[in-house]
Amino acid sequence: MADRSKTIKVDYLARVEGEGALHIDYDDSGVQNVQLKIFEPPRFFEALLRGRDYLEAPDITARICGICPVAYQMSAVHAMENALNLKPDGALRMLRRLLYCGEWIESHMLHISMLHAPDFLGYPNAVAMAKDHPEIVKNALEIKKAGNALVRLIGGREVHPINVRVGGFYKVPEARELTALVAQLEMARDLTERLVRWSAALPFPSYEWRRDNHYEFVALTHPSEYPMNEGRITSSAGLNISAQDYENHFEEEHVAHSTALHCTLRERGAYLVGPIARYNLNRDKLSPRALQLAEEINFTAPCLNPFQSILVRSLEVLHAFEEALHIIDRYQPPAEPHLKTEPRTASGCAATEAPRGLLYHRYDIDEKGKITTAKIVAPTSQNLKTIEDDLRLMLPSFMHFPEDKLQGLCERAIRNYDPCISCSTHFLQLHLNYGQVQSKQSMVTGKPGQPPAR
Repeated sequence: MADRSKTIKVDYLARVEGEGALHIDYDDSGVQNVQLKIFEPPRFFEALLRGRDYLEAPDITARICGICPVAYQMSAVHAMENALNLKPDGALRMLRRLLYCGEWIESHMLHISMLHAPDFLGYPNAVAMAKDHPEIVKNALEIKKAGNALVRLIGGREVHPINVRVGGFYKVPEARELTALVAQLEMARDLTERLVRWSAALPFPSYEWRRDNHYEFVALTHPSEYPMNEGRITSSAGLNISAQDYENHFEEEHVAHSTALHCTLRERGAYLVGPIARYNLNRDKLSPRALQLAEEINFTAPCLNPFQSILVRSLEVLHAFEEALHIIDRYQPPAEPHLKTEPRTASGCAATEAPRGLLYHRYDIDEKGKITTAKIVAPTSQNLKTIEDDLRLMLPSFMHFPEDKLQGLCERAIRNYDPCISCSTHFLQLHLNYGQVQSKQSMVTGKPGQPPAR
């Protein structure tokens, strides 16, 4: 009823990467409005790429995110190689997968220990949590250091790696350099097993509100691997397409309250990408040790509780260590660090699995290798509508909570997705009104339009 209506407002979401706000209107009849407001200014990375050489794409896209630069680099190089009809294999392919393992470890551990764990232990932040649970934080940092070491060795540095290029790498490591990391990786792997068991024992809120409103899970699948760099785009509702068909099935739309587009499936609307989607569609491809541990803790698929994403992430960290050790054990340096590339007029696209989920890139290049069009769809923009749907469906079951507790639960629900808000704010199409004439200033898509003189 109108006189009993309430509004939940969170001006700045805590413990997420980037800046956003939450606005919810509800009354006795239910939730009337949910808006996850993304107010960061658009960053126009697609525009920055236009006119640049195709070889620059991995280094430019790495700057989109300091937490998951490898994901952007890998998607960029795969898309460019798709355009140029190149397919690095053997040791080059395995080194890329090893680099991705390092990033999954880094990113997941940051989220698990610093952003998400305080929610389950009742602390406002990781600093407060560390006072009472120093061992959890200490072990998490040791695990993350091992991921940092992988990225530093293969990528050239831990943040915004500089060693990735179209066709392979500028330099590849010697076998002895990788072998020198084995002891550290094994120690971190053992700590991760403890992390998985600890995560499984956390008090997870109920998910009854999602039982009759199932997610459509979307992730890459591969015949023989837990997906990172390669695979077909599949879903729990039967979607099975190549990256080349992505834009025939997925579309982005602008919503008034967000500087990031919402991406939906043309046929069915909202969907979910990320660790839970990967796990539900690929559980049988986990490493033997990770799969055995999932069985021991009775964690089956499908996982429908978004609050258990912290557990899935811990299993994926364990898988990443197992995969890394497997690759290092069999590594022989390739004859050349990269395949030779020659520019040509072409279009290419690719999708990889960033820590937060499916990441899509498409590029057009001209005969000189200059980028004429770039399109990047980040995982967070694909999950934004699902996050809002989660809140809309969840709240009626918790309306009896005090308002401060209800607000905290909403923030927890958002943190389940580990949203990288800054990554999602470079898709905006600007609609500018110049007097009586509306011009669509699309710095993203390359459509004509001139801003006013300044």
